[in-house]
Amino acid sequence: MSKTDSFALKMRLEKSKKMADEISKICNINQDVYKALANSERELFVPKGFGKHAYKLDALPLVANQWISSPLTVAKMSEALTCIGTDSVLEIGCGSGYQALILSKLIRRVISIERVERLAKEAKERFKQLGIHSINVRFDDGQNGWRDYAPYDRILFSASIKEIPEKIFKQLKIDGILVAPIEKGEKQIITRFIKTKSGIQTQILDECLFVPVVEGKTK
Repeated sequence: MSKTDSFALKMRLEKSKKMADEISKICNINQDVYKALANSERELFVPKGFGKHAYKLDALPLVANQWISSPLTVAKMSEALTCIGTDSVLEIGCGSGYQALILSKLIRRVISIERVERLAKEAKERFKQLGIHSINVRFDDGQNGWRDYAPYDRILFSASIKEIPEKIFKQLKIDGILVAPIEKGEKQIITRFIKTKSGIQTQILDECLFVPVVEGKTK
């Protein structure tokens, strides 16, 4: 790495740490989530021209009417998953890949599905350039899940939905946790589902704002 590249990396990580500090003052996050945020270069996952906004607590636009979530929302969703001691996670809605990057620092194996082909290809390329091999991205309708790697310890929806499909719950391990933004009227609520032998337990956590789940695939 050249001196110029090394300096640029240092600056990005300093901005990441300041962002993580800001988030930790707003909401309660554990040290693992804090470190994941502080050591992840969000600037590499935002569209060109938005670099100066990368470390603000704002969602930013992507192609195909998609968005990269606010880092504050990413922190809340990651915290809600309670990732300690887990081996695998399925993310539905990869987008630019930033949430998957955070998850990869918390969970050994990340499986992420994206329905927009361009976004899926770009996310794969980012992870390749960063030398990250623990994230597997698939171009598909996220509502199908990915049965080849199931069952999962954790499942995360990075898009809002009215109701979790039964086929997704079937891909979650017993005692596993699923976190999703559930649509309730005009609101979206971060909701945690815990799968037990006797059924699904539900916990209401916080309001949020995501783009909705859309059926099918697109370029």
